[in-house]
Amino acid sequence: MKRKFAALTAGMMIISVIVSGCGNSSSSSSSQAPASSAQGSASGGGAEGINIRLATGGTSGTYYAYGGVIGQVLSDATGAKFDVQSTGASKANISLVADGEVDMAIVQNDVMDYAYNGTDLFDGDKIDNFSSMAACYAEVCQIIANPDAGINTVADLKGKRVSVGDAGSGVEFNAKQILAAYGVTFDDIEKQNLSFGDSANAMKDNKIDAFFCTAGAPTTAVMELSSTNKIKVLNVDGAELESLTKDYPFYTSYTIPSDTYKGMEEDAQTVAVKATLIVSNDVSEDAVYELTKALFDNKADIEAGHVKGQELDKQYAVDGVSVPFHPGAEKYFKEAGVIE
Repeated sequence: MKRKFAALTAGMMIISVIVSGCGNSSSSSSSQAPASSAQGSASGGGAEGINIRLATGGTSGTYYAYGGVIGQVLSDATGAKFDVQSTGASKANISLVADGEVDMAIVQNDVMDYAYNGTDLFDGDKIDNFSSMAACYAEVCQIIANPDAGINTVADLKGKRVSVGDAGSGVEFNAKQILAAYGVTFDDIEKQNLSFGDSANAMKDNKIDAFFCTAGAPTTAVMELSSTNKIKVLNVDGAELESLTKDYPFYTSYTIPSDTYKGMEEDAQTVAVKATLIVSNDVSEDAVYELTKALFDNKADIEAGHVKGQELDKQYAVDGVSVPFHPGAEKYFKEAGVIE
């Protein structure tokens, strides 16, 4: 596997050079090649020999690195040929699948819920020609507050200066939904739209009192902030947690351990969304079954290639996934006994 991942690293460096940035255009040189044989083969055929175009995220992000490992391992295990593409992540990836430009993608499960139901980020633009394959790892909804601002709960954010992520981002919708569970609206806060890094810097400069951050924990921006400033990680729990998960089934409960960031005195209870593999409905049931099975049969190899492989778990892969599974994935999870 060491030799394989050394080769993968070199290959990914080449891809990153020829890749275009993001958005709805395909982003590797193979985008000019004939359509993948995975498309238009829903009636049958296994994974061996088919071409799978996998949309991930920016070349510096987790989606791209994780997708590269997934592509290498599943290729070795099934004989499918993977073209891992750098893209604009969740929203762009769903559009790429919908347009037939890729066959598989990594997306947040809340964003795919919006697309499937035509709400929020996809308001008036319902997209439902894709299916779930498997949730892979947690992207944690973290609410970071300045303890000197008198903030102990989410309800205390009322009247405070709060960054809710970039305008129109998935983070902004996470913030809106979590605040609503506590009876707080954007009108009740001094809302700012800042990136994670800018939010951390703004808190260092005492320009904001709290910020929302949806990302794998620990998150670099929060780690750097906690090394110089006192922070408090707010809880999302109790009746508010129950209300939130009832209204938005893509959320799952998540515990941030007390040793995640400097200065945390106890574990923090919150919610998370999930980095999830989706697949075009045009890919055959047999192929998706083989790919899903290989994903879990080869967890050790995926973990060896990327730390997020540690979170692969069959039960976790189906919990909180609100978009129907592809028949091939459903067949695998029924055999595994995690869905009925």
